[in-house]
Amino acid sequence: MEHCSGCMSPTTCSHKHRCMRNMPVADMATNVADTDTPISLEAAARKATPVYSGFVKYFPRAMREVARVSFIGNEQHNPGSPLHWDRSKSKDEPDAMMRHLIDHVLGEEIDTDECLHLAKVAWRAMANLEKYLEENET
Repeated sequence: MEHCSGCMSPTTCSHKHRCMRNMPVADMATNVADTDTPISLEAAARKATPVYSGFVKYFPRAMREVARVSFIGNEQHNPGSPLHWDRSKSKDEPDAMMRHLIDHVLGEEIDTDECLHLAKVAWRAMANLEKYLEENET
């Protein structure tokens, strides 16, 4: 069975193949509900962001590796401190992401700290995305 590229629901979904990210919140209440029962805009927005079924279930191994990068990076840059993202030491996400991607492409899969270069690419991509979303919140 084919699936909607925006929400991964069957093609018979009520989204009519429109990505929920681009859908106005006011439209979500009628497009997310599986029944004719109206739902609140807040509930519709939450249903349009399936964190577990649309992210965690897709990438559990990758998430584990990225979390490992967070832990090892914290021990490297903040030894003995509780796990946290020290943004003062994390300012060049796009450049660092590309350095790790190049290392991977050139055949060096594992960095000197035993982390996968691809996991570091993912960490830097998530950090870059997080900063972008914070700066552009409305």
